[in-house]
Amino acid sequence: MVATKRLITADELLAMPERNCRYELVKGELITLPIEGATHGLVAAQVVMEIAAFVKARNLGKVFIRTGFILATNPDTVRGPDVSFVSNERLVDGNPWGYFTGAPDLAVEVVSPNDTSTEISEKVTEYLAAGTQLVAVVDPDVGTITKHHAQGNITRLSENDTLALDDIMPGFECAAAEIFGRR
Repeated sequence: MVATKRLITADELLAMPERNCRYELVKGELITLPIEGATHGLVAAQVVMEIAAFVKARNLGKVFIRTGFILATNPDTVRGPDVSFVSNERLVDGNPWGYFTGAPDLAVEVVSPNDTSTEISEKVTEYLAAGTQLVAVVDPDVGTITKHHAQGNITRLSENDTLALDDIMPGFECAAAEIFGRR
């Protein structure tokens, strides 16, 4: 007899009790994520501050931290990017109580020491396949920001460059060093 793993749905994930970790769901399988360290938190906060100020001043939509997005169903995949943006056009129902159905317009993943390149690559692929227009991978350890565009091109920035998000936020520019807390 072969034992089969029970798949979990997005609704079951949402109802799970909170613990000292985070969860994501990949093709119905529960993934446990540890609480990140100080550098991760600092960089994610810098991203939020820069993007949120721009979005709020122009009333473009909403910026979220660690919010679940249902990227696929049957089996369900729910990812919670460190930072995300959803435009006003996609917020027609306001802010849902549960997870968003569909991908964010922008997903930002801040790399932690325990993340593997394969895991990050899988997340990027899932976001883009679900309709995310731009995925930014911020790696504080090496000081790079890699932008993965929906059209398939990839742009890598160093901390000496300027981060622009013209794909979804025309006019947004920020010194990459600012993101890394080095200014």
